[in-house]
Amino acid sequence: MRKPIHPPVPGSDAAELVQKHALVGHERLDSLRLGAPGDIVGLRRLVRESWQRSASLQANPDVAEAPLAMDQDELEEYRRQHPLATIMPVIKKLLVQPSHDSGLLVAVGDDVGRLLWVDGDPVMQRRAEGMMFVAGADWSEASVGTSAPGTALALDRSIQISGAEHFKRSVHPWSCTAVPFHDPDSGAVLGVVDITGTETAVAPHTLSLVEATVAAAQAQLRIERLQLAAAVRAKPRRRNSAATSSHALYRNSLQLLGRDQALLSIDGRTVSLSARHSEILAILGSHPDGLSAEDLCTQLYPGDGSSVTLRAEMVRLRKVIQELSPDAVPQSRPYRLPVELLPDSGQVLSCLQRGAHRIALEIYKGAVLPRSEAPGVVQLRERVGHLLREALLSDGSVDSLLKYAELPEAKYDVDLRLALLKQLPPRSPKRAAVVADLERIDTELSA
Repeated sequence: MRKPIHPPVPGSDAAELVQKHALVGHERLDSLRLGAPGDIVGLRRLVRESWQRSASLQANPDVAEAPLAMDQDELEEYRRQHPLATIMPVIKKLLVQPSHDSGLLVAVGDDVGRLLWVDGDPVMQRRAEGMMFVAGADWSEASVGTSAPGTALALDRSIQISGAEHFKRSVHPWSCTAVPFHDPDSGAVLGVVDITGTETAVAPHTLSLVEATVAAAQAQLRIERLQLAAAVRAKPRRRNSAATSSHALYRNSLQLLGRDQALLSIDGRTVSLSARHSEILAILGSHPDGLSAEDLCTQLYPGDGSSVTLRAEMVRLRKVIQELSPDAVPQSRPYRLPVELLPDSGQVLSCLQRGAHRIALEIYKGAVLPRSEAPGVVQLRERVGHLLREALLSDGSVDSLLKYAELPEAKYDVDLRLALLKQLPPRSPKRAAVVADLERIDTELSA
């Protein structure tokens, strides 16, 4: 894991300089928001780039409170089914319990920046309520701008944010350290662990403590999964009850990117789907509220779809999913999925929404079901591909653009390579390869 650039220790001359530069930076940001030319100066690069992303995502530094993303009932149900719920005893033992008298708060959020648990010093908890640093609030960069939880998720790395480096002015009295939490099997980002408070929250030892806690929690999640798998193998007749107990250990997922046949994973069990079943789940996964038989036919079949044919496909699909988990069998009237399913295409869109372009590109393995002609799949494929390309062209690094250029869909993308030439230094050895690529495109298209 890449280490952050540590901010100066609060209370030192260097820390006062950071505060001064951050305040100057906010004045500069105000000018940018009004359309004046220039750049945000006086901040370390990581923070400056985060502020620029925050401004582009239209986060407002003058709104004191973070928005509430979930009410109490939604929050409790979501937490109960989330994989991070199973490792909270580890977090509480290593971070929460020591923080109660230390002036610190411990927060655990999901992969899109919504805080699921906030605990710690009671006095600090009451103070933090003033800026809505509470369970259920959205602390992504898109909502509150630069903060340790949101920026750690945007960059997928450990982050420390000190005082006025925060984008939102109401958060300037606070400092924070955050570390992403990765799935121990797939490597996907499941969430983030954060410590927030006074200057202690950005001490070097705080970062080491949070990273060690996250590593221990990831190992514990892996152990619990292995124990569950062993229990299922030992008692196959009780598989369904064991699967029910495993809901909180896994994120149900659907892999669509760069594949003609999707991989469906439910409760830790995975199956390869037929092309048609892949299309059905891709469409239903994009419509969590469900679709009528008529609407699903329209999105599934390029011509006039038959509801009789659809019903037959749904019967077969239900049998496949029944083998994985009876609780996940699609419902009808409307057709919908009764369990939360996380498509990798949805992860890409979520990352793009919060400005995490590099993570989106890592997840993106290619177009959504590239050979599918189902109208709903084509629409999803074009949306994901277009938004990723536009995000990279407007805000992508050289490395990200070079990686994107290797994808099949970028083989003849002239604008992408022109954007690369604009970013590459005049003497960069990479320019020759980009120019050669442009010549290849011109030759092949001319022929």
